[in-house]
Amino acid sequence: MALPIGWFSTGRDEAALWLLDETLKAISRGFLPIEIAFVFCNREEGDAPQSDAFLAYVKKVGLKLIAFSSRRFLPELWKKGKSGDEEALREWRRRYHEEVAARLEQDLARVPFSLLAGYMLIVSDEFCNTYNLLNLHPALPGGPKGAWQDVMWELIRQRAEFAGAQIHIVTPELDSGPPVTYCRVPIRTPDMMPLWDAMERKLQSQTLEAIIAAEGESEPLFAEIRSRQLAREVPLIHLTLKRFAEGKLSIRDKMTFWDGKPAPGGVDLTEDVEALLASLRRER
Repeated sequence: MALPIGWFSTGRDEAALWLLDETLKAISRGFLPIEIAFVFCNREEGDAPQSDAFLAYVKKVGLKLIAFSSRRFLPELWKKGKSGDEEALREWRRRYHEEVAARLEQDLARVPFSLLAGYMLIVSDEFCNTYNLLNLHPALPGGPKGAWQDVMWELIRQRAEFAGAQIHIVTPELDSGPPVTYCRVPIRTPDMMPLWDAMERKLQSQTLEAIIAAEGESEPLFAEIRSRQLAREVPLIHLTLKRFAEGKLSIRDKMTFWDGKPAPGGVDLTEDVEALLASLRRER
């Protein structure tokens, strides 16, 4: 039987729709023995053109959709929180996700976990403590935290040997939950050293902050690191879901288990990710 999972997304860009589409394709070709039991979106029709396209796609493919606009929920409390009142922000998150839990009660009861796939809200402490939620973070366990742009620049700042990606259990501490799986990507390989050398030359006359301000995501080393890291995100997600469906992976009490044994550091799927990536490239 297919493993049922939940899918949370804001649907804010084409990448969110693409990730869901790629996952459904992997299911249809028999690679992923899972079922997406429901899709939850924190935007409703009319909130934004991008999320409208996402919602239309979910309806088109026949998945169960629950849409509940975070933009329209207690807007005054939200504004108060975003203006710097941390207590108001925590209260807004608690109350919003209380309502989400009420709307999803039966759905959440039938899935062992849900995947946050481009879900742009920070969930409340109560919600992530009650339910098993998995999140993709674009760094190795113990690596840089924050948005993917911040992670890539920090790797450059550290002159890191590896980039990576991980699936981790969501906890109240942002980007710091127990790792489930991960893959590493070497970024100081011979073919990348000319980009590193060019960066070092720039750093002789300006700070990294100045380079970030002037070039942003178009900086060649930054762009190449991100490209290599990004290419491995979907294979990691799919292999992780596959290992759950096969019974190799499981979660108990917010801990990762591999073959029934605790795996507190997560499971390294680098070799599997590289093999799947090579296979997908051959197919194309």
